[in-house]
Amino acid sequence: MSQSSYGRMWAAAQGALENLLEDEYPTMQLRPQKDRLQVFQTLATFYLRYLKIFRSLEEVYDQIFHPQKRCVVHHVLEGVMGRLVELKNEMVELEYSEFHYFDDILQDFKMTPEDLEVPIPHYFVRERMRALKEREKMLAHILTSGGHQEHKTVTVQSMSMERAVWLLQVSERARQGRLRAHFMKKIHEEEQRRQNGESSIMPDPDLAATCIQKVWRGYRDRKKVNKERLEEMIFLGMIPAQQMTPSPAHLRAQQVKDNRHRVQEEHEIEYQKALVNIKESVQTVDGPNMKETLQEQIRQWFIECRDATGKFPDFPSAEDGGSASIFAQKTPEQVAAELAAKEAEREKKKKSKGEKDKKGNDRKEKKKEKKGKMKGKKGKGDAEEEEQGWKMTPSNFLPTVVEGTKLYNEVWHNRDEKQNFLQRFDAQLVREEKRLEVEEELRVQVDEIMRQELKNLKLVVDRDKGKKKKKGKKSSKKKKKKGRKTGKKKKKEKDLTADRTIESLYEELVVEGIIIRPMNVKLSDYIGEYSYLGTTLRQADIEPMPSLSDIRQLIALYGILPLGSQCVHERGPLIRSLLLAGPAGVGKKMLVHALCTETGANLFNLSATALAGKYPGKSGLQYLLHVVFKVARQLQPSVIWIGDAEKTFYKKVPKLEKEMEPKRLKKTLPKVLKSIKPEDRVLVVGTTRRPFDADIKPFCKVYKKIILIPRPDYASRLTLWKELLQARGAQLGPKLDLSSLAKVTDGYTQSHILQAIQTVLSSHRLDQQTKKPLTAVEFIPPLARQDPVYKEEEETFKAWYSRSPLGKKRARAARASEEEADLKKGKKKGGKIQKKGKDGKGKMKKKKKK
Repeated sequence: MSQSSYGRMWAAAQGALENLLEDEYPTMQLRPQKDRLQVFQTLATFYLRYLKIFRSLEEVYDQIFHPQKRCVVHHVLEGVMGRLVELKNEMVELEYSEFHYFDDILQDFKMTPEDLEVPIPHYFVRERMRALKEREKMLAHILTSGGHQEHKTVTVQSMSMERAVWLLQVSERARQGRLRAHFMKKIHEEEQRRQNGESSIMPDPDLAATCIQKVWRGYRDRKKVNKERLEEMIFLGMIPAQQMTPSPAHLRAQQVKDNRHRVQEEHEIEYQKALVNIKESVQTVDGPNMKETLQEQIRQWFIECRDATGKFPDFPSAEDGGSASIFAQKTPEQVAAELAAKEAEREKKKKSKGEKDKKGNDRKEKKKEKKGKMKGKKGKGDAEEEEQGWKMTPSNFLPTVVEGTKLYNEVWHNRDEKQNFLQRFDAQLVREEKRLEVEEELRVQVDEIMRQELKNLKLVVDRDKGKKKKKGKKSSKKKKKKGRKTGKKKKKEKDLTADRTIESLYEELVVEGIIIRPMNVKLSDYIGEYSYLGTTLRQADIEPMPSLSDIRQLIALYGILPLGSQCVHERGPLIRSLLLAGPAGVGKKMLVHALCTETGANLFNLSATALAGKYPGKSGLQYLLHVVFKVARQLQPSVIWIGDAEKTFYKKVPKLEKEMEPKRLKKTLPKVLKSIKPEDRVLVVGTTRRPFDADIKPFCKVYKKIILIPRPDYASRLTLWKELLQARGAQLGPKLDLSSLAKVTDGYTQSHILQAIQTVLSSHRLDQQTKKPLTAVEFIPPLARQDPVYKEEEETFKAWYSRSPLGKKRARAARASEEEADLKKGKKKGGKIQKKGKDGKGKMKKKKKK
């Protein structure tokens, strides 16, 4: 696609965004709504529309050259990402569930389940590629110099002497048998030659030709039919298409994309240099004139205020905006009135503070008396709030999106870019921006000069010494009060490693095995399909198990987008911790590594096994956590992984694990989590396969976001078999029944399927595929040696999740809705009974009269 095509795509995305904002802003001002289903429909439609716009804007930002356009797109893109996270949070609070299903809305918008996938911006990693490469080099250097070089682990199976002798005997006998068979075959061929030599009768040529034609035509037709049948099966989707090498067109398109990224970097470097140079030229050329004009304007304002009010005005303070507040299209009388009103407010505040100090003790006593009464009234207040219904919470990102769309419409919407074929920066736009910056900087300097000039004017013209003394007293009081405020500041935590550099701390953590190298795994490598029965099951009041596609979406929304974008993390819903719970082998650890790969985050391992025997004692643990979080903040984004998270909150520690001290982090971890601020892109991720072994209250206090990962369903297993077999080089022919394999492997996890494929597809077996195609039966023996995840285990996970805070809220909401439905039914039945009763009484009266 050309740059003009991406320009049209940007325009279409901005148009869709404007329409969406027109639809969304009225919902912010609506009255609280009681119909939860209607509210969910509106939220889901907004979510899907933002997702579609997000996909278009991400592609535009990844491919356009123009640095100034990219700044505008980036601004809008971050606003859209943040709004997506906010809408997801709204849906969770509305439905009390992390998983949502949009089957009916997808049909309305003519979207596919693939459109629900949250796109991961490429710039998260690409714009930090140099820093990531340097960090990788440093990590490799520390590992090699410290003797901690990673080696690939090769699994070696132990074998007894008897087994080894038996294998040698079998292979030797087989070799001798093959040689004997080859020898006997030669003897048999020689005997046939002799017999043919004796009978030298010539066959009929016509019969020979007919025989040859019959064989050839049969071979040709069978080959043709098999080919047509294979094409038909591939077309119908019954057999996957053979993996082919990319076409020259695909290779060329990829090359063009790479070249665009290179040009982007060149244009960005040129643009950054121009920002500095143009600002310097504006300061030298236009700076003196700007300074003079500002001074003249302020002097003119002094005179106008003097003429209008009879005295010189008070100059606005820096907190009120300085001289910028003077020239906000207001008359001198309005400015003077505003300043007088502000002074009156300040005096009122001073008086009210003195009264509050006197009444403070009386209020405290009254509050203590009212505490008991307020506790009783809390339940009624909550019920009233629930009756009022749902209302959209104010957004932190809508102003950003509106600002970006306004900038697009003002500058880029109708701008002619035909002359700028190379898409370089616009110097005129840069000059206008820098003029405003320079003007702001000069305004601060001019304000200081003009304040002093105003004081001198007042001394000369007004001759009012009394006012000056009063002002001196007021300023001294203010200073005293400011001094009091400083005493109330909280004490900062002591820096235990103030004398050490971040590089030395990083090296220490790598040597101790706390910082580990994440695997190069992407989120798209976590294979799984969308659940097509989610909405149907929920309508039947059955809570469905989430699909693996839903898991990918949650990891992107809760982990990747906040860690990748500083703006989303600071202003969006703050997620400090995340828990991935599920049976062994469902890919929890893989998701942690994918989280680090997609965002370029550092990976810290604080699992109980990794900390065993390291940093002993309370002081050692305090030092470790201090170092870990200090390095994590400095080198953000960072992921702190706690494997087997349930061990930290064991109800009862097993005897075999007592030496490991798995509960070391139980008391300190909640405190440390609270210290994570919105500006810290640090995420604590716990993984657990036995969450029911932990004490649920403290466990859920630490991990407030819980993602339950199920075993794969039929659709996910089918795609798993296809993808994993093709990745290992298998040829998927008609004899390999993948549907039956997916059906048979119900209950088996991704790890089980991968192990079975690795066992069967040895290099020797891959070489034999042309002569001996793969069959489904070959994969059954390795699967039979592994234990699947039974339904009972899945039910225990469900039961545990229902006892989590979100599960309890959902159960309460379900009970409340059932009670409401029962009440409505009762009212209807009661109304019918009353009518019948009235009719019956009327009939009885008529009979008596007769």
